[in-house]
Amino acid sequence: MQRDETHEALVLRVRPMGVSDREAWFLTAGAGLCRAAVYGGPKSRLRSHVSPFHSGRLWLYRNPVKDSIKVTDFAVDCWRPGLRDLYERTLAADAAAETVLASHGGGGAGEEALRLACGALDALESADEALCERLLTWFLWRWALLLGAAPPLDGCISCGAVLGDKAWCNGEGLLCASCAGAPGSEARGAFPVGLGARRWLAAVSGLDGARTKRCGMDAPSASQARALVTAVLARVIGRRLNTWDLV
Repeated sequence: MQRDETHEALVLRVRPMGVSDREAWFLTAGAGLCRAAVYGGPKSRLRSHVSPFHSGRLWLYRNPVKDSIKVTDFAVDCWRPGLRDLYERTLAADAAAETVLASHGGGGAGEEALRLACGALDALESADEALCERLLTWFLWRWALLLGAAPPLDGCISCGAVLGDKAWCNGEGLLCASCAGAPGSEARGAFPVGLGARRWLAAVSGLDGARTKRCGMDAPSASQARALVTAVLARVIGRRLNTWDLV
């Protein structure tokens, strides 16, 4: 059994473990999500390198006898200090990291998941408050696409009709006006999603974070787009993450 491993990785979360050690969660290209111990006191170089939102080359050691994993080294390629310069950036980055953790790292998407998560953090590093909200919605939508959970934006999931200016989301997908108002329909409690929100989501489906910055939308559309993507992801994950509502 191979005990030493090397991965391209992103630090998602770090928590205290004992008096001076810590436990870290990583998203890796080759092994998906990984949790490992980080040993060393407050002045340890390794401890300062293994911090949330840092990405780079990770070295791990697996001990099959103790059934444990520890970090032996982490060479940081990207520090992203700008994420800590604005509160909204930190909140959006936390929400993105929690989404990755709650969805098990993208279900084995590997390199694509790591590339998308790092790209979102890179875009957030220079974003203003309003842009942080939009970039988080973009990331959540792209993550839903990665998971295969994003619903079609142009057709009713119940009858297949082409959607007009107004549609309704019931968590599973979008419904036309007739299906949303049908007696006994599963759409009870569904909320409206206008054409502006759906057009924006369609436009950014294939864009990276840098190009998404140039795609604006009005406030009502932004609110509806966020409601749609979080409802879809909550259904897949099995719960709604509190961090989604803080940005």
